[in-house]
Amino acid sequence: MEASSIIDVLNKKLAFLSGGKDRRSGLILSIPLGCDQTSMDELSDTLDYLLGIPSEKCKARGFTVIVDGRRSQWNTVKTVVLMLQNVIPAEVSLVCVVKPDEFWDKKVTHFCFWKEKDRLGFEVILVSANKLTRYIEPSQLTCDFGGTLDYDHGDWLGKRLVFEKFTKESTSLLDQLSIINDSDKSAPLDKSADVVLPSFDPETVLQTGHELLSELQQRRFDVSEGGGGGGGGQGAPAWRPMEEELLAQPQVVKLLDSLREKYTRYQEVCRQRSKRSQIHDVHAKVMQVVTWLQGPGSELLKTHRAIGDSVRAAQALQQKHEEIESQHSEWFAVYVELNQQIAVLLGGGDEDDEEVGELKALQRQLSDVCYQQAAQLESRQNVLQAAHAFHAAAQELSQQLDALLGTLCADVAPADGSQIQHGLKLLEEKLRSVEAGLASLRQKGALLLERTCAHEGEVADEQRDNVGQIRDVMDDMQMRKQRCEDMVDVRRLKMLQMVQLFKCEEDASQAVDWLCELLDALLKTHVRLGDDGRDTKALMDKHRKFVDVAQSTYDYGRQLLQATVVLCQSLRCAARSSGDTLPRLNRVWKQFAVSADERQHRLQLALAFHRRADAVLEDERAEAESLDEADASAKALLDRLGMPVIFPDGSEQRFGSSGSDAAAAERVRERLLLVEERRLQLQEAEVGGEPRPHDESLHATLDVIGEEPGEKEAEDEEPEEQEEADSREQDMLQC
Repeated sequence: MEASSIIDVLNKKLAFLSGGKDRRSGLILSIPLGCDQTSMDELSDTLDYLLGIPSEKCKARGFTVIVDGRRSQWNTVKTVVLMLQNVIPAEVSLVCVVKPDEFWDKKVTHFCFWKEKDRLGFEVILVSANKLTRYIEPSQLTCDFGGTLDYDHGDWLGKRLVFEKFTKESTSLLDQLSIINDSDKSAPLDKSADVVLPSFDPETVLQTGHELLSELQQRRFDVSEGGGGGGGGQGAPAWRPMEEELLAQPQVVKLLDSLREKYTRYQEVCRQRSKRSQIHDVHAKVMQVVTWLQGPGSELLKTHRAIGDSVRAAQALQQKHEEIESQHSEWFAVYVELNQQIAVLLGGGDEDDEEVGELKALQRQLSDVCYQQAAQLESRQNVLQAAHAFHAAAQELSQQLDALLGTLCADVAPADGSQIQHGLKLLEEKLRSVEAGLASLRQKGALLLERTCAHEGEVADEQRDNVGQIRDVMDDMQMRKQRCEDMVDVRRLKMLQMVQLFKCEEDASQAVDWLCELLDALLKTHVRLGDDGRDTKALMDKHRKFVDVAQSTYDYGRQLLQATVVLCQSLRCAARSSGDTLPRLNRVWKQFAVSADERQHRLQLALAFHRRADAVLEDERAEAESLDEADASAKALLDRLGMPVIFPDGSEQRFGSSGSDAAAAERVRERLLLVEERRLQLQEAEVGGEPRPHDESLHATLDVIGEEPGEKEAEDEEPEEQEEADSREQDMLQC
């Protein structure tokens, strides 16, 4: 029976064990009866509870029961005494009934307890309170019976409740801890088993037990002056109600020792199980991480191996890869946390070899899988970066090729050769840019191939597709570049032909200009006919060279115009022909040819005249016929000088200026005058020195011829014009 179950009854203090002892060391049981009617059932429950407290050794020494009937009826006292016979007959040694003074004397004769000793099984005496010390020492009696023993029923009951609660909880806790500890021994390999929690908190129970033990140890003896509260103390230790037989201090100590031992073992079991549970949790999480990385994580990487076919596709793949990396980052964070947990577990120092080996194996497995997956992610990222750079280079090269192709497909209609040179330079720059772009594409393609082959590993199909795609792009760009190069070669040839065409046209026009300058020089400066035959001969040689220069210039212009025709036919630009250059060239050449023939004819006439004149002047006996021939030659030459040059188109042009013609005619007349003088000399020699009439008229004619106006001016202008003509002829010859 527990005090908590009859707490209301115990609070009534129907009976109590004060802790005092009789002279036989038996415990004293006090039953204070009150004025009110006492419930025998409650008293019986109280006695049953109280008699269950002492040990068997204490019970063997017997009880001394003090029935305080001073405030109760005799019948109640008698009932209580008879009830003791039924409750504890064997344990009761003496029953002291404390009677009121001279109140029950008349009743004694009616019921003598001493005569009923054999039937009751114990001795019953009636004694007054002041005579109770005859049987029990005052120090073992409470103050109610004139003793000095302190007793606080409420304090006792409270401590009893605490003791019983501690006993109950500690006993139950010990049983549970034993079961838990024994179960850990029987199944040490069950690492996933949860730790069974006891019904009571061991720390709380231990604290309660220590507080209870401390209270018992402090209240067992109260060695203080006057501590007995009565006259029988005299400084001796007063017995307290929590004496060791009553509250079993050794039992508390034993329970505490057992509880500490079991609890220590339980803590070790919990620690081991907690560690095993941690290892199990770590193992489960590691396997979860490994399973995801080797399963869904690897599948994500396997299903995303494309490299795209454009910059936009490569960017989309990079964005998708970032999402995959984000998913992996969550598991990598778990890996870091697990790695730290494993390091903490390995750093504890109290793991067995099996646990250490298991943790290290888990750590290696987790690290290997995570590093392998991280390497694949990095490799995939490198591939996508290389693919983006490759597609960007391919796109840029494609744009360059398109721009170059657009330039090649556009019609070439330059205005002059400088524009063609500029266009050709621009074309070459674009071609060099294309070549640089193709070289960059090849470099980036080689890097992408290297990273792709390194990343794909054993996935041959995807590798072949990506490698084939990369090579197809590079081959396609190479073919496009080759086609553009071929077209550039054609366009370059065409532009060079156009440059040559413009050059030919320019040179042909220059040849016409040169021929015009030669014609102009011929007409304006080639006027002299020579002073004698030798001088005229030199002028004729010079004239032939001059004509040869003009002929070369004309031939050069013709060749240039023929080349222009050929280039126009090659360039298929029939609309662009020689234009008016050829007609101008032919017209100028015809004019030059007519002028050159005229100049040649005059020089020939002049040469014939000078030869005849030289012959007449040098011959002392010149014949009249020779004189007449010289005279006829001079007249023919003078007539020729007076005639203009008539061009094929009917236009007329004279050699030199009027002054230059007069100067040339004057020189002829001077020579003719000498011839006529020679004629006169010959005639005088024949006749004897007498002049003839017709001779005077001849002299008059010669005088008139010699005095023609402008003669002096012509003589002054002739040196300057001749010097200028010589300079221009020299320039022509050099050209």
